[in-house]
Amino acid sequence: MTPDPVAAVQAAYDRIAAVDRPEIWVTRRHREDALSEAGEIAARVAAGEDLPLAGRVIAVKDNIDVAGLPTTAAAHSYLYRPEADATAVARLRAAGAVVIGKTNLDQFATGLVGTRTPYGAVRNAWDPARISGGSSAGSAVAVALGIVDAALGTDTAGSGRVPAALNGIVGVKPTKGLVPVTGVVPACYSLDCVTVFARDLGLARLTAEIMAGPDPADPLSREARPDVGLAPRPRVAVPTSEHLAGMAPGWREAFSATAARLADTGVEIVEVDVAPLLEAAKMLYGGAFVAERYAAVGAHIESHRDLVGSDLDPTVAAIVLAGAAPTAAQWAEDTATLARLGARGRALLAGCDALLTPTTTCHPTLAEVAADPVGVNSGLGRFTNFANLLDLASLAVPAGFVDGLPFGVMFTGPAFGDRGLAELARRLLAPSIDLFVVGAHLSGQPLNKELVQAGGTLVRPARTAAAYRLRALATTPPKPGLVRVPDGGAPIEGEIWRLPAAGFGTFVAAVPPPMVIGTVELAEGVAVSGFLAEPWALDGAGDITAFGGWRAYLAACREQ
Repeated sequence: MTPDPVAAVQAAYDRIAAVDRPEIWVTRRHREDALSEAGEIAARVAAGEDLPLAGRVIAVKDNIDVAGLPTTAAAHSYLYRPEADATAVARLRAAGAVVIGKTNLDQFATGLVGTRTPYGAVRNAWDPARISGGSSAGSAVAVALGIVDAALGTDTAGSGRVPAALNGIVGVKPTKGLVPVTGVVPACYSLDCVTVFARDLGLARLTAEIMAGPDPADPLSREARPDVGLAPRPRVAVPTSEHLAGMAPGWREAFSATAARLADTGVEIVEVDVAPLLEAAKMLYGGAFVAERYAAVGAHIESHRDLVGSDLDPTVAAIVLAGAAPTAAQWAEDTATLARLGARGRALLAGCDALLTPTTTCHPTLAEVAADPVGVNSGLGRFTNFANLLDLASLAVPAGFVDGLPFGVMFTGPAFGDRGLAELARRLLAPSIDLFVVGAHLSGQPLNKELVQAGGTLVRPARTAAAYRLRALATTPPKPGLVRVPDGGAPIEGEIWRLPAAGFGTFVAAVPPPMVIGTVELAEGVAVSGFLAEPWALDGAGDITAFGGWRAYLAACREQ
């Protein structure tokens, strides 16, 4: 059912007042204007028009144009008033979304901290003494605090992913060029991506899909290619231990636990030396590519040097102005070096569907960033800076909490593999279900492949409580029937398999009679889902309880 667009907008403005976070915004739309647009959308839906984002309220980072609102890129001296929406915004509004404002950012989208702005440092949604992450700071916090359903950011070095991790939400960084950057103030035009924040993976992906598609006004925009999808048992790389050093206390352990949860969904986890990727990451700011930032806004800063320290952030100004120094020869040399590092990285990841990493390395306080604005910022981009340089897609998702603060991980994979990354994220985010099996679905038995195809992984051998009997059913292939009895029962050997919730549902729906899925009590007193047999199938079925399990029974049959 479509949410009421008018009620959704009213709730968003009420929430703005309730959270009292003025630093989220650079410009807010007048409530009456937003409500008027929401009313028009409601009327279109009532008339039968299909608007997939009707009832959704969004915010837009203030380096992305929204008609009727000024664009500043967090510098009042840069302000201009666009006549048209950015292509990405226009597509979302055409789908029924209502924009309620423009959000604060690290000036000119230069930073991963959310503090490099004259509009006030954006405080974290969970701990106001800590940074929000940047540069898409206001957008991430507006989503995390429940003001809007989704928000747009941009991402050159990780600005659509680091804030997602630090605020416990989803951040989609599409393949470079899938979403046109028409109407976006460039940071590094050849690398920039429009990104999505949302609390829900499904909404985040829907929003990204609606924005995608070529735009003749953006010569670097690209048509999506067919996604090859995931293998029946996907393979995901994780960094070797030396590349996980130096993270915040507890984060390394949280990452290991996340990788283990992903493995429980049927994903094969392999360690890979990601040194070439991390070396490439250093080139984003430490090489000639910073010249793109000077090409984007250097002339503005040069002509407004008197505003550095007031309207223009000193750290941002220093980074951008340094982009005038690299020579064409340095650019050519760095381009060749990047190509070599990319080739080495692809070779190391060959055969893997994605790379799983922590999204960032720590969660600094505002005071720590103020004391070392460049050093702290640099450390945050360890796992994000290489993606756009090497034309990779990324998806940041929440992965729990450490010491009461969000911890996030990131899937990174080949260009145009966006949907595959989303499927891996769904596996990780979805709950899993344990299933006790006793017969043809045991490891090595004829129907075990059905469990594997459903994303199942073997957890451990197990046995039932001493309250069951096992019968040999007349089925093809042969199967046993497990039945609970009031007395005279015995423990029966089997296995625990773990399936993602979606895979469990698909698997159970295909279970043929006389088999049913019910509750089985294990020897240790724990109850799990498990295979049982319908009573009518037990008539005439031989009792094989004495063998203690299906495998022992089959072995005895072979010996006869």
